[in-house]
Amino acid sequence: QCTDGYEWDPVRQRCKDIDECEIVPDACKGGMKCVNHYGGYLCLPRTAQIIVNEREEAAAESTSGRNNVIRRTPADPHRAPPNPTHQIQCAAGYEQSDHNVCQDIDECATGTHNCRADQVCVNLRGSFSCQCPPGYQKRGDQCVDIDECTLPPYCHHRCVNTPGSYYCQCNAGFQLASNNHTCVDINECDANNPCAQQCYNILGSFICQCNPGFELSSDRINCEDTDECRTSSYICQYQCVNEPGKFSCVCPEGYQVVGGRTCQDINECETTNECREDEICWNYHGGFRCYPRNPCQEPYVLTSENRCVCPVSNAICRELPYSVVYKYMSIRSDRTVPSDIFQIQATTIYPNTINTFRIKSGNENGEFYLRQTSTVSAMLVLVKSLSGPREHIVDLEMLTVNSLNYRTSSVLRLTIIVGPYAF
Repeated sequence: QCTDGYEWDPVRQRCKDIDECEIVPDACKGGMKCVNHYGGYLCLPRTAQIIVNEREEAAAESTSGRNNVIRRTPADPHRAPPNPTHQIQCAAGYEQSDHNVCQDIDECATGTHNCRADQVCVNLRGSFSCQCPPGYQKRGDQCVDIDECTLPPYCHHRCVNTPGSYYCQCNAGFQLASNNHTCVDINECDANNPCAQQCYNILGSFICQCNPGFELSSDRINCEDTDECRTSSYICQYQCVNEPGKFSCVCPEGYQVVGGRTCQDINECETTNECREDEICWNYHGGFRCYPRNPCQEPYVLTSENRCVCPVSNAICRELPYSVVYKYMSIRSDRTVPSDIFQIQATTIYPNTINTFRIKSGNENGEFYLRQTSTVSAMLVLVKSLSGPREHIVDLEMLTVNSLNYRTSSVLRLTIIVGPYAF
């Protein structure tokens, strides 16, 4: 390779000088003349004369007609003359080369600069410069750190200055984009789904939700079972059973769940019961009972279903009610009072008779009151609340008297079964 200003001559197999004055158009400006020189060219006033030492042995000088240049026989540019006849003087920052030309001294490479340890030496033509490394600025003779956090481009969220540099940080729930400045949202639900059940991503964060029947725990991530049974005592008619994520209602024996929460009596008399052939099944709220098909007791005889008559031919019957009718009814426990519960009415109406009604027995504690509603009927009223399970037998008597002072009576034996619950 040849040095600057020379090119390889393949014929002579050596480097030869490039005549810039010939190949560079209008090389000199302002009326200056171009003078070719080994490794370069000069722009000088047109009246100037240049003496160039072109051959070591030449003693005579010849004057060239072009640009008043006096040249000597050219020498090999790659070979330094052993006894040069002319030593050139180089300016500060330059030194004489082997080709007897001035070339720049690289103070940074030779170590002849005076830059500080925290500075960077940059070579210049004829000199050098002490500069600060990237991220620093010169303040006097020292290099001080540049706080990039006060300069654009600004970080999206937070900027952290470091010696000679900086970096950006993002708030929780965000991460740096590929440009290392912008912060983009982290979809935590897709990344690791921290929620125990349902996860919903929002800008910079996420929220957890729970399936029906669960509620968020204090850590806002896990889900705890909601004890619906504790929220209200009226959620079930009888008893609430809490289960993971749900609840169920149960009913006592003799009842079935209807509509998920309500208890309905099971009519065992229509499904299954243990009554004998000579018994009738009577369903009540929460159960059933078996009663004899023939409830009559001596001296009464059965004349029709549930009706017993004492024959007039029997002397004992003269002091007894003529007939006894057996009836059954069921009421719920703790029924609201006062409450009309049963109506008694004469089945046969005789002219010129007066009917009166009374509770003959079974009202020792005053739970009932009999209100006459007409000449032939009366209403049994519950005046004290009853709690079950319990059975009350109340005899309701109807006395009939005519104008001939004929007197007779009939009894309605009412069996009241109070259920165990208020439903």
